[in-house]
Amino acid sequence: MKIFALNGTMALGRAIADELEVPLAEHEERDFEGGEHKARPLVSVRGNDVFIIHTLNGSPEGSANDKLCRLLFFAATCREHGAARVTAVAPYLAYSRKDRQTKSRDPVTTRYVAQLFEAVGIDTVVTLDVHNLSAFQNAFRCVTVHLDTRKLFSGTIANLSGSERTMILSPDAGGIKRAQLLREYYEHLSGNEAQLAFMEKRRSGGIVSGHLFAGDVEGANVFIVDDMMGTGKTMLRAAEACRQRGANAVYALATHALFDRGCEAVLAHPAIDRTIVTDSASPFHISEDLLRYCVEVVSSAPLFAESIRRLHAGVPLLAAHSGDDQ
Repeated sequence: MKIFALNGTMALGRAIADELEVPLAEHEERDFEGGEHKARPLVSVRGNDVFIIHTLNGSPEGSANDKLCRLLFFAATCREHGAARVTAVAPYLAYSRKDRQTKSRDPVTTRYVAQLFEAVGIDTVVTLDVHNLSAFQNAFRCVTVHLDTRKLFSGTIANLSGSERTMILSPDAGGIKRAQLLREYYEHLSGNEAQLAFMEKRRSGGIVSGHLFAGDVEGANVFIVDDMMGTGKTMLRAAEACRQRGANAVYALATHALFDRGCEAVLAHPAIDRTIVTDSASPFHISEDLLRYCVEVVSSAPLFAESIRRLHAGVPLLAAHSGDDQ
């Protein structure tokens, strides 16, 4: 087994390798004038089971497109030089939000990305909390492994809420299944009961609307769960609605901390007691003070390490890791 972590994902890659108790394999990346680049393994991959870790969120260090190309080219290079199997571990999978046509002549970019992965010879794709699980699974023809954050976030909820009344809330109808699965795992882990709530959200022309709120949050510790946090406006909208209805405490839980421009005001807003995220889209591009006082980071490394260990050994992934309902 050879595990590579491309530039920009080295911290998470090292954490995953530490969990597996194996060193990261050495590689070289070079940038050229004009924006072109190359990457190559510095060790033989012939006959090896190769895992390439690279998260595909855009950042000041590189756009999502640039990171996607680097992952594809490196995977193709490993395949060309004799790798027995190539697995792309993409904690955040770019373009997973564009999974259907919502306007005339719209692209279905999720499917196009899947075709690129398959074209370069990637055998397996491992990712975390995609926007739409059904669309992700239907887009790819190669093996897909979808991990979710139930196990990671349930312990955090148990520690923060204790024996007090707990509510798991989806900030839109599309995330109800995610909230339901988290609620079930939390109840299994803690032995405490949790209730489910959701808020209506419609987006058209960049304008968010919808005021239906289902669930009694008065006096409860509310955990708003979503797959990603960009500007944070969706989270803040739901948090303010919970405060207006008498919530005792409100926490924002997001798998992918994209932290787009404008998120700082949301992270520091008094309507949200704390924001809990994973390191799937790190490094974070917010101030250290804000990160220290407003954000709690839960490591996703154990989740990815376990999936890599099981894939390499050829044994099934646990339902709690893969998101299966079995």
